[in-house]
Amino acid sequence: MKQKPETPAAAGREARETAKAPLRLRIYRILRKVLIGFILVSIANVVFSQFFYTPKMYRINRRNRELMIRYRILQDRIRTAQSRVDEIRHRDNHVYRSLFSTDTLAEADRPYPDAKYAPMADDEFAPLMIGTWKQLDALARTLYQESVSFDELQVLSKDKARLAAAIPAIWPIDRKALHGDHIGAFNPRRMHPIYHRIIAHLGIDLGCDRGTPVYATGDATVQKVDIGEPTRGYGKQILLNHKFGYQTRYAHLSKILVKPGDKVLRGQVIGETGNTGGSTAPHLHYEVIRRGTPVNPVNYFNRNMTYDEYDRFMERMRETNFEIM
Repeated sequence: MKQKPETPAAAGREARETAKAPLRLRIYRILRKVLIGFILVSIANVVFSQFFYTPKMYRINRRNRELMIRYRILQDRIRTAQSRVDEIRHRDNHVYRSLFSTDTLAEADRPYPDAKYAPMADDEFAPLMIGTWKQLDALARTLYQESVSFDELQVLSKDKARLAAAIPAIWPIDRKALHGDHIGAFNPRRMHPIYHRIIAHLGIDLGCDRGTPVYATGDATVQKVDIGEPTRGYGKQILLNHKFGYQTRYAHLSKILVKPGDKVLRGQVIGETGNTGGSTAPHLHYEVIRRGTPVNPVNYFNRNMTYDEYDRFMERMRETNFEIM
C-alpha cells in the first residue's frame, strides 16, 4: 500500500513535541536535584545542631542564663522584702497592738492551690519559676494582712480611751473567793470528764461559793440574758458586748442582776455565781470572745497580776470537772 506523504503542518507539530520532551525532563531533573540538596542540607543542619551550637543557640542559651540570674536576683529581693515585712509584723504584734491592748493577728498560712502554678509545670525552668511565684504570693498575703491590721489600729487609735475601758481586763470574781485549785482550764481539745470524748471547753471555770458577786470585766452593753435549762448547757448566763470586737460570757449563775440593753461599767456587779445548767459544783464559767472566736481569758488576767501570782495561777490550772455539758 502506498504511504501518504506528510504535510508541512504535521511535520512542524511533530518537531515541536520532540523539542518539548527534553525541556520537561531537564526541569524535572533540576527540581529533583534542588529537593535532594534541600533534604541533605536539612539533615546536615540537624546533625550539626546535635553536636555543635549554632549562633542562634548561643544567643538563646545566653538569654536563658540571663533570665536565671534575674530570677535569682528577684528571689533575693523578695526574701529581703519578706524579712522587712516580718520585722514590721513582729512590731505590730508585740508593740503596736500591745499599746492598744488588743489581740495579735493569727498567722495566715494558707498557700494557693498547686493548680494556680500548673501552666508552668512543664517548663524546663519550672522549679525556679514556681518557687519565685510562691514567694511573691506569700509576700502579697503578708502585706495584705498587715494593711488590714494597720487599718484596725488606725481606728483604735482614734478612740483609745473607750477601748481601754471596754477591754475585759479584770477578774470576773474576787480572787480571794477562789477555792484552792478549783480552776478549769481553757482547752479547745478537752477530754470531757463525763462523756470521755473531746468536747471543747472555750472558757475557764473559777470554783467558788454559791452567791459570789460576778463583775463586768469591762464597759459594755448587756447583749443577752438567758435562764437556760436546769441540767444542761450554761444555765443562767449573761453575754456582754464590749464593742471593738469583744464579748464576754458569764455562765452557771444563781442570780442575774441586769437585763438586755443595760449599760454596765467595769467592776459593776452583774450577777452571782451558782450551779445552774450542766454543772457539778458552784463555779463561774467565764469566756472572752474576740471577733466571734473564743480566746483564752487567762491572757487578760496577767494585766493586774505579778509574775509570781501569774505563775502560781497557771500551776493551779487543770482540766475542768465542773461541767457535764
